[in-house]
Amino acid sequence: MSAARGAVIWMTGLSGAGKSTLARALHARLAAAGQPAIVLDGDVMRRGLNADLGFTPEDRTENLRRVAHVAALFMQQGFIVIAAVISPEHQHRRAAREIVGDGFIEVFVNAPLRVCEARDAKDLYARARRGEIAHFTGISGPFDAPLAPDVAIETDRVPVDEAVGRLMAHLVAKGRLPG
Repeated sequence: MSAARGAVIWMTGLSGAGKSTLARALHARLAAAGQPAIVLDGDVMRRGLNADLGFTPEDRTENLRRVAHVAALFMQQGFIVIAAVISPEHQHRRAAREIVGDGFIEVFVNAPLRVCEARDAKDLYARARRGEIAHFTGISGPFDAPLAPDVAIETDRVPVDEAVGRLMAHLVAKGRLPG
């Protein structure tokens, strides 16, 4: 195998599962290895490119469609794109996979709801439970756990360094990084 090819690491999971933490750690490891990489964090995307969207089912679908298209553009330039987005429904991840095509890697960043709630520094879960946030994933909005993710990481049991190692090994095994 010669040169690395781009890829999209599509991290899905509940709010507080550890997507952003894992994305930053993976990005740092890729950068240290000299691999062009970028993080597309769902919260950051919603403050910029997707600031015009809310959290209705239709807006969530559009938000994720845009993220997938941006990810595909970077992947085509050889980047490893780390998309840290809740993407709560099977249809969202299926659509993203279709947009990205070859190189899409679905990663289920999994933690029990109680762990996600305990990690919630912004009190989003408490606000959702009080009815202050509509359509909040895992409380008043659906979350379809991936049926067959390419990689699953239980962040309440797997240290970040080990999780990053698993993702790096997967990228090598799929020919997306040199071995």
